[in-house]
Amino acid sequence: MSKNLLTMILETNKFNGTNYNDWLRNLRIVLDFENQTYVLDRHIRYAATKAFFDTKMTEGSSVREHGIKMLSLMEKLEDLQVGLDNDTYIDVILQSLPPSYNPFVVNYNMNGLEKSINELIN
Repeated sequence: MSKNLLTMILETNKFNGTNYNDWLRNLRIVLDFENQTYVLDRHIRYAATKAFFDTKMTEGSSVREHGIKMLSLMEKLEDLQVGLDNDTYIDVILQSLPPSYNPFVVNYNMNGLEKSINELIN
């Protein structure tokens, strides 16, 4: 495939806000040809990691909903093979809780509670 044809693919299929899937597919075709797919993968990994570490539960909101959100983010990280261990996941989840949960966090850490991520969230 010539570079001119690849350029035409991107020029004729510019992102317009409603064609994300088509645009991304075409961009991946061009990047695959150029052996540059890692550019997209790196950004996706960065965004997923940032979302996981930045997520904080707001005071008064549902712990269960927050837990489900954190589980969803963890699954994305696993799919991307980020490679965090369970202890790190638990630490980040505990750090994402609001200050009113500080007694629980202290108790969890002081008493060496060993819970799975699912047990912690439920």
